[in-house]
Amino acid sequence: MTVLRGLRSGLDFLYLAAGVLAALCLIAILGLIVVQMLARWTGEVFPGAPDYAGYAMAAASFLAFANALNRGSHIRVSILLNAVPEGFRRVLEIWCFGIGTAVMWYFTYYAYRFVYWSWKFNDVSQGQDRTPLWIPQSVMLFGGAVLAVALTDHLIHVIFRGDHRITRDLDDQSHAE
Repeated sequence: MTVLRGLRSGLDFLYLAAGVLAALCLIAILGLIVVQMLARWTGEVFPGAPDYAGYAMAAASFLAFANALNRGSHIRVSILLNAVPEGFRRVLEIWCFGIGTAVMWYFTYYAYRFVYWSWKFNDVSQGQDRTPLWIPQSVMLFGGAVLAVALTDHLIHVIFRGDHRITRDLDDQSHAE
């Protein structure tokens, strides 16, 4: 039983750590924008800043997916799930998590191949930065893999426990809803 508790706390830490890394990527975007503004004001050029900001935006998106899933921030069709009986709801939850899990593992597999071939052919960006593309693509792969693990985690939880582990934080929702 302690192994399962350790696995649970490890997975929760992984999801939270990915969310923190996503937040750091957003701060990096802010820093890049400020440095680029300062460079323009002083007449200097910061080559590759828009490219780095784009890499950080993609990284922030993919790293945030698993943490957002656990916090109930992804769009779910809860109206249908709340309207059906409990037994059918469980079947729908298994079906939804099953499809999502399969799609994300499929994406992760092809993202791995994408990163591998970019590394193998030494593919670099077309911008001024000439960054090897496997570096930002690896962050996308990592974020996709963490989301695939999170979806698998929720699928297994729905199958064996009957409910998912998604918790909605009502404080995060807009007050206009």
